[in-house]
Amino acid sequence: MMRMSIPGRLFLVRHGETDWNREGRLQGSQDIPLNALGRMQAAEVADRLRALKPEFATSAYVASPMHRARETMTILRNELALPPDDYRIDEQLKELTFGDWEGFTWREIRKSERELAQARERDKWGFVPPGGESYRMLAERIRPSLEGMAPDTVMVSHGGVARAVLALIGAVDPAEAAKVEIWQGKILVVEGDKASWK
Repeated sequence: MMRMSIPGRLFLVRHGETDWNREGRLQGSQDIPLNALGRMQAAEVADRLRALKPEFATSAYVASPMHRARETMTILRNELALPPDDYRIDEQLKELTFGDWEGFTWREIRKSERELAQARERDKWGFVPPGGESYRMLAERIRPSLEGMAPDTVMVSHGGVARAVLALIGAVDPAEAAKVEIWQGKILVVEGDKASWK
């Protein structure tokens, strides 16, 4: 995979928690809203961003079109006293699609689709779930969006997208990127080939 560099700094926010996150269900392309904790996490991210980037109002803001990402962005901007809906939507920033596995927990999948679940464990980066997409496919999907990004961008997206970003910039090997824990309520600051949680 060809590495890339992102212009300036990217402040990458994973959407706040949903009930499906709490239950360990694969969301993928399913439009699940934030729960009470998720809304609280979105507000906390605003405080973190204010501390990290006092000139936050001059940043570009972009979000996945999925409800949980848009809700997070709206809360974040509202907390920052910015017009809540004044941000760009990028269709390419949707979550990794799990296809037929969406709505199930990994425990259920390991029980019903044992061989496929084992194949995924052997190659999380390249494995394509039935009717879904791999992390490799996701990385190529989001690459053009990252290449066209403004120098200082606040992005609200998903765990899968964050993992793909880490691999694309070379901060983590692709095989490892697919296993990285992506936190809710924090900001992944990406600059050059480095990334750190704030």
